[in-house]
Amino acid sequence: MSYRPGPQDDWADWDGPTSPLTNPPPAPARPTPPARPRRTQPLGVFGQGAAAPGAAGVVRRPKAPIATARPPKRRSGRRRLVLLTLLIVVLVVCGALGAFANRALAFGSAISPQTPLSTQMGYMSGVGRVNVVVLGYGGAGHDGAYLSDSLMVMSLSPSDRATTMISVPRDLWVQIPPNSGQYSKLNGAFADGYANGYDASATGQGQLPPGQMAGGLEAAAKVSDITGMTIPYFLTINFQGFRALVDALGGVDINVPTAFTANYPINDDPQINAGWKVIHFNTGMQHMNGEQAIEYARARYVLSPASEGTDFARSARQQLLIRAIAGRLRSPSAWPGLSNAMNALQKAIYTNLSLADLAAFTLKLDLNNAAHVGISTSNVLVGATSGDGQAILLPQNGDWDAIKQYISSHLKQ
Repeated sequence: MSYRPGPQDDWADWDGPTSPLTNPPPAPARPTPPARPRRTQPLGVFGQGAAAPGAAGVVRRPKAPIATARPPKRRSGRRRLVLLTLLIVVLVVCGALGAFANRALAFGSAISPQTPLSTQMGYMSGVGRVNVVVLGYGGAGHDGAYLSDSLMVMSLSPSDRATTMISVPRDLWVQIPPNSGQYSKLNGAFADGYANGYDASATGQGQLPPGQMAGGLEAAAKVSDITGMTIPYFLTINFQGFRALVDALGGVDINVPTAFTANYPINDDPQINAGWKVIHFNTGMQHMNGEQAIEYARARYVLSPASEGTDFARSARQQLLIRAIAGRLRSPSAWPGLSNAMNALQKAIYTNLSLADLAAFTLKLDLNNAAHVGISTSNVLVGATSGDGQAILLPQNGDWDAIKQYISSHLKQ
């Protein structure tokens, strides 16, 4: 190894010949830099020296935050715990939704012959008007078990959600079966199809056997004849199902417009003579359970005022109940009870709509702003007595077209 000049060497010494050095002289020591003044700021502040009092041009650096070292393994463990927790939550939610979806599909298969996710009305995405008749009946264990004491048409324009609720009196005197020459009250149409079947050739379904499909279509056809509306769809529900539904939803709130007092049977079963009880409803907002809601909607033997004892008053109360139930179904606080509601309704309702169409129809109904139409003796009907002594209703001057015109002029567009 040879020694080579550095910047400190005198280059003049290198003019002559040189010979390799066996022991090179040590390199000159570098000058020691002057000691920096000791910092006087508090502990934990870095990068900022103490400026002399009054010194000009001194720029103070911003204080940097203290970096606290964290063990990497501990942070990783926390992250894994958070991710695991989120994963569990997602799995639980997905499992709950999956279970609810399976339950909903089973429910849809039980209440309709249509495949649950199929559609007969384009999932309510089209234009035009969709009409569904809702038929309420007592069911087994009631006097006149399959007489539809409540008949209501729900008419909807899907494009703008314009909704009309039309109550059709059960005492209208019509031909049952259709074109048979035999007359009965309108509420007997469902009972006739339920017991005897129905010829649905006009709808392409042929002769239907006795049951709810035959009863529903026969009643829908008669209501269509009376109102002049095309009504291809029906929904039936027995009053026991109404009661169970309201209870499953935690009750409903109904704003009672008129107070009334009435006698009401203690037991609906005609084979059990349990006597009568007195019921009373005050005006204003009332929270009702299932039994109270049915009593409010069905009360017939009103003591006072007499105006609340008519079919027309009952129809108006039933509209209020349906509106309250629909509103409650949209409330998140009622959703935990939907599974119980489906259990209650599965044996109580039947329809020729698929579950998907029924859900779409219900969600599009605007019951808060719906038009309410009642056919009564105050507009197009008159009271009469049948040949066998029954109190019945007929159109004024025998003009059935007057009913159709009245309804058409009151539909919400």
